[in-house]
This record gives sequence, C-alpha cells and structure tokens, in this order.
Amino acid sequence: MRILEAAARLFAERDPNQVTMDEIARAAGVGRGTLYRRYPDRAAIAAALLDEHERAIQEELLRGAPPLGPGAPPADRLAAFYGAMVKLLEQHAHLVLGTEVGRSRFVTGAYGFWRIHVRTLLVAAQVPDPDRLLDILLAPISPDVYLQQRVNLNYSPERITGALSYLARQITAAPTVEPEP
Repeated sequence: MRILEAAARLFAERDPNQVTMDEIARAAGVGRGTLYRRYPDRAAIAAALLDEHERAIQEELLRGAPPLGPGAPPADRLAAFYGAMVKLLEQHAHLVLGTEVGRSRFVTGAYGFWRIHVRTLLVAAQVPDPDRLLDILLAPISPDVYLQQRVNLNYSPERITGALSYLARQITAAPTVEPEP
C-alpha cells in the first residue's frame, strides 16, 4: 500500500512518465527489489492505481441507473459514457498517462471493456459495421487528446462533454452511409 500511495503522490506532482522506479521506491521507503517484485514497471503501478476508478465506471455501465447504466437509448448511454470518462480523465489523467507506454492502452482490460460497451451501443442503434468505428469513437477520450483540449486549447470539461455528447447523438442517429463492401 505504501508503494501505491507514494506513486500516487509522485504522479500527481509531475508527469508520470518522468517519475522513475527508484524515486517511487525511495518515497515508499522500500527497496528496489521489493518494488520490482510487486510491479515490473511504472505503467503497472499507474494501472493498479487507476484500476479502482475504472472498475467503478464499469460497474455503473453494467448495473447502474440510466442513462449510464442499462435502460436508456443508445445515444443517451454513449453520451453518459463520454461524460463519465471526461470526469475520470479530469480527476485522474495523470494516472491514465502513466499507464500508456507504447501500445499498452490498446491491450488493457479496461480498453477492451470500453470497446465492447461502445460496440454494444452501436449495434443497439443499428449503426452499420460498428467495428470500424470503435477506436475512432474511443480516441477522443484518450488522455493525450483530453489534455490537448484542456491544457493547450483551454476547453472546459463541460465543453468537451458537450462535444462528445453531440458526437454520440450523431453517430447513433439513423444511418445514412452504408459501409464499403
């Protein structure tokens, strides 16, 4: 637990990609061997910290009240999902950035869960060939894109959520373009 607490503090203070495993071990008061036995790298530590927050969203998607949970139209659920992800990114973008090393974002259980959730909503909305859209629809909630909008473009979380809600409603509207054969 000391390791995760120390890492959370360091990740909140500066870019997680600049925090070294040695710094985490020192801040936690443990040896490097202890740290590496529990966590092979910085991304694994960030993933452990982020896991609890992602699980809460997953639980809401599966069993929560509409519109985030079952029972609402696909457009409303997709918009609510985007809203929940913006909230997660606003509170924990530093952790999400810390988990992303190379292609690691695309192989996490959470990303796979988000893909299945979005696909389920697109199928329910009868969007043709939904698989071609999954990564496109998840790209706006990547931490790099989110921080570009928040930090460099100075967009508010509400503005980002509004744009994503618009996207959700447009993509789930009656399809007008058929997929290529």
